[in-house]
Amino acid sequence: EPFWNWRHRYTAEEDELSPFFGREYSEFYFTNAVYDHAIHPQWDAFGSSTLYLKILYADYDDGFAIIELIGEWNDLLHNDIMFLKRDIMEHLMLQGVSRFILIGENVLNFHTSDQSYYEEWWEEVEDAGGWIALLN
Repeated sequence: EPFWNWRHRYTAEEDELSPFFGREYSEFYFTNAVYDHAIHPQWDAFGSSTLYLKILYADYDDGFAIIELIGEWNDLLHNDIMFLKRDIMEHLMLQGVSRFILIGENVLNFHTSDQSYYEEWWEEVEDAGGWIALLN
């Protein structure tokens, strides 16, 4: 289950600026999985078949977002960074977010490949005066 203790302060499905605005969740039907392991229905799919996320908090006035990840980050086979950058990070950046805290405690494996999306994302964030912090 994603970290839930901030739900009284922020939920992505109720945030009109979030890429997950309007999403409805079931507490009973587990439809997403990392390989053969079902994951809690509160995790959000964003295009990757092995990596899921939850935007725990976004503050557009202060320009930061806290995002928790679960699964296998596999750029080698699935180019997960492309989906993450194009479908989530670029959306948040258009809303004024330039500082990102990514929590990878539940990332089981990381397989890197081409660095171009990482470099592109870093350059865009740096140009906006922001940063990216990865926590494990």
